[in-house]
Amino acid sequence: MDAAFSEGLINLLPNLRRYALSLARRGDVADDLVQITVERALANHASYDPANRLEPWLFRILRNAFIDMTRRSKTAGTQLDVFEMPDIVAVDGEAAVEARLMLQATTEAMETLPPEQRDILHLICIEDLSYAEAAEVLDIPKGTVMSRLSRARLALAEKLGIK
Repeated sequence: MDAAFSEGLINLLPNLRRYALSLARRGDVADDLVQITVERALANHASYDPANRLEPWLFRILRNAFIDMTRRSKTAGTQLDVFEMPDIVAVDGEAAVEARLMLQATTEAMETLPPEQRDILHLICIEDLSYAEAAEVLDIPKGTVMSRLSRARLALAEKLGIK
């Protein structure tokens, strides 16, 4: 394993956690997903092609880990984290409040979208992947990415009252 691979992996940890949070919706589960992703990436680093970007490869590992975890949890029954508490937000002026409200409204609107549209929006708009990279992560054609993204953007704008 070379230093560039290790450094790239470390630099992408915040992006991996952000994507994991968008999938899992819980910080503790997201942390577990990132850990699983890093373990699998390190164990299978020989299969990574350095000619391609590391980010889509890692996102695909993370998404597959999430799918595996979701399948396993269906047979595990209901689990609750009694220590989970809502985040406390410091308010820093009117602009910060407006931005926070818009972010909250957008997050809530995104959560009501179908998972396919929510995943596309997250990968393209938040993680800044190209259409081809998102298609690779989700294992779908590039044209499907573009049509889902278009529908997702329209649905989100409608839910937010923008359109």
